[in-house]
Amino acid sequence: MSAEHTSRFIGPFLRWLAPEISAGAILSVQFFVRKLAHFTEYAVLGALLWRALRRSLEKRTVFAAAFLIAALFAVSDEFHQSFVASRTASPHDVLIDACGAAVGLMTCWVIVQRNKREAARVKSS
Repeated sequence: MSAEHTSRFIGPFLRWLAPEISAGAILSVQFFVRKLAHFTEYAVLGALLWRALRRSLEKRTVFAAAFLIAALFAVSDEFHQSFVASRTASPHDVLIDACGAAVGLMTCWVIVQRNKREAARVKSS
């Protein structure tokens, strides 16, 4: 899903939605959507890694291990993109990916803490 491929979808949709939209605005929206996709897919990856590792590792190491795996995957993905003609590798994308993974992991942590409080409240009632 290089920029030239996503522009086939985003550009026509934006022109349909707002026919007077400028080419610069389309490029800005496309850039934002692409970066949001990076963030979101790595948030999901972080959550899935947390889920996969939570029963086999100590509680303290699950977050670190899942984050490290996601970050290494982000680095390897960008490295791979450096060899694909229609793609560009960017250290900024690695940072966005890592932030997404961290948010996914923090979301899992918050949910676990909330579930623990709820279970304790139900148990004490």
